[in-house]
Amino acid sequence: MSNLNIYTEKLRESGLRPTRQRLKICEVLFSTKETFHFTINDLNKIIEEKLGEKISLATVYNTVHAFKKKGYLKEIAIATDKSYFDTNTSTHSHFFDIKNSELIDIDINQVDLKNIPNPPAGKKIKNIDIIINVESE
Repeated sequence: MSNLNIYTEKLRESGLRPTRQRLKICEVLFSTKETFHFTINDLNKIIEEKLGEKISLATVYNTVHAFKKKGYLKEIAIATDKSYFDTNTSTHSHFFDIKNSELIDIDINQVDLKNIPNPPAGKKIKNIDIIINVESE
């Protein structure tokens, strides 16, 4: 199956029409072998720089959130005003470089979780996100 067919299928499964702009978004998100972290604005700049395409911020935003809802992307909230997205949806944690505003993956096997509290009555733990803030020495 070609990448174009894969991207078209991902878009349709996410409830989106496979427009040229959305296919370009898919190309940036899913064509690299390495996973990466990005904000909506970062992704918009990458699309413009790598592909020479101007895509409305609303289209990028809606596409990314549709992919997140479908499980193709993971959202990582940093503080209360900034969200990053991750093309690596496997279970893992992150370092957050405060100065460079950069997320760095941590293999989940490097994290030892002990004494996790019981959730409130009527709730269950869905997942545990660990973000360790770091800065240069």
